[in-house]
Amino acid sequence: MAQYDLVIRGGTIVDGTGAAPFSGDIAVSGGRIAAISDFASEGAEEIDATGRIVTPGFVDVHTHYDGQAIWGQELSPSSSHGVTTVVMGNCGVGFAPCRREDQDLLINVMEGVEDIPGVVMSEGLPWDWETFPEYLDRLDAGRRDIDVAAYLPHSPLRVYVMGERGANREAATDEDLAKMRMLAAEAVKAGALGFATSRLSIHKTADGGSIPSFETDIRELSEICRGMTDAGGGTFQIVLDAFKGWDKEYRVIEEVVAASGRPATFTLASGNDAPPRWRKVLGMIEETTRNGGQVTAQVMPRPIGLIAGLKLTVHPFVLCPSWAKIADLPVEEQVAAMREPDMRAALLSEEFGAGHPFNELARNWEWLFPLDDPPDYAPPKSLSMADHARARGCTPQEVAYDRLLETNGRGFFLAALGNYENASLESAHTMLSHDHCIPALGDGGAHYGAICDASYSTYLLSEFVGGRNREGLSFDLAAAVNMLSAKAARAVGLNDRGVLAVGAKADINVIDMDRLRLHLPEIVRDLPAGGRRLTQRASGYDATIVSGKIIRRNDAPTGVLPGKLVRGAQAA
Repeated sequence: MAQYDLVIRGGTIVDGTGAAPFSGDIAVSGGRIAAISDFASEGAEEIDATGRIVTPGFVDVHTHYDGQAIWGQELSPSSSHGVTTVVMGNCGVGFAPCRREDQDLLINVMEGVEDIPGVVMSEGLPWDWETFPEYLDRLDAGRRDIDVAAYLPHSPLRVYVMGERGANREAATDEDLAKMRMLAAEAVKAGALGFATSRLSIHKTADGGSIPSFETDIRELSEICRGMTDAGGGTFQIVLDAFKGWDKEYRVIEEVVAASGRPATFTLASGNDAPPRWRKVLGMIEETTRNGGQVTAQVMPRPIGLIAGLKLTVHPFVLCPSWAKIADLPVEEQVAAMREPDMRAALLSEEFGAGHPFNELARNWEWLFPLDDPPDYAPPKSLSMADHARARGCTPQEVAYDRLLETNGRGFFLAALGNYENASLESAHTMLSHDHCIPALGDGGAHYGAICDASYSTYLLSEFVGGRNREGLSFDLAAAVNMLSAKAARAVGLNDRGVLAVGAKADINVIDMDRLRLHLPEIVRDLPAGGRRLTQRASGYDATIVSGKIIRRNDAPTGVLPGKLVRGAQAA
């Protein structure tokens, strides 16, 4: 009779703590790691990990699976890249708390901020909850491949308490603040991981308006976070508006952390050609830490990228007036029309119309690159549409137009929105090397037609370990795994995972580093109402294990669904 449920034998164990890798076996029983050593005892199931690394499951603390975790069972792309726990409700957008009459408003917010088609949410969500604890219960009842945790999102909370006044961003009264504080405490006691909000000016509703949480005053944020303090736990997540200047915006974190005593986490990136203000922000975090606060910055390990293409949400001609004439045609007919001289002349000469701010990013020619297979997320500057145009003596519009024709309308572009300072990964590498920064921002479950960054864990391992990137920037294997697992988990209070240790949750990856690579993102139509989304596969994951159950083998799902709702912070 087998002594263990699962034995992973003969691998190189990278335990997530940052310690040096070592060879050995791992035994799992009852969803927990039971033994780590060299032993002969058998498992009911065994994996030969010879020549492979064995790591903890990875943790992505910034996703938007709030809807997909309800209507779906496979949280891809994240689970395709070794991620075994995701945190959602980020940026203060989500679906609870919500009264029936406010459902359309929350759909409008999520459609604008996170690029999820309204029809997908209308048809995919049962809306059989009102309060946030009821939403958590609905998540708890579902089956999925990996674990989920959720923040209480600010925009739904504000609308739930204040109604139309909250949607219109009016100032909260003392009574409003008391109720929001009470509901925040209730949410944390029910299992919310914390509270999330956004101040980012380009976070817009589908009809172009500002989201309910935009420019909320510090007093409101502090009172809500005091609700977490009342409940004895919770992390404060925020997206600041760096366009207003870090000196002003970071003060929000300082004051809320000081008022509530709760830890905070926020998004940090470098500009591509702006002064390196992020270096000053790292100093601000260090100052907060010296004053007794806990702040963690979330950093994308590669350029923050918007993917553009004719079949996606944005492309370089989507807001040209003449595009409306062919926008609803199949891509083959669009390309045929684009080959006509009159259409070409019109699209190459017309100015962009008004639309969502993301559309303009598909025309940032200096930072718009071709994206092919294998995908190069850190291309040399000479490959940008602007540099190509200068070399050819034509306009960037012509370069982009010709690429679309040459690929029969199926070619993708990478719009590097940030984190590519001077066309280099050095800023991302420096930030991730900092004690108070973690890799994150996969955004899985959102931006279905424009962003596919949930693969960052595979990118970090395949491009930075061993300095395989163009610049030779490198992380030690143990340090890279620590960032993706234990360091990320600890930043939001998930202390029961992220390490390979006896008694820890048995979330594990078995990875063939020699075979590890990313494939080009692809479009699938598996959302409710036939909605389309970008997804991305990887090669090199021999096995991904959640709570001792193998959810993926040889880069494919097994159909096993052990994923659970994680209710709040977890003890080690």
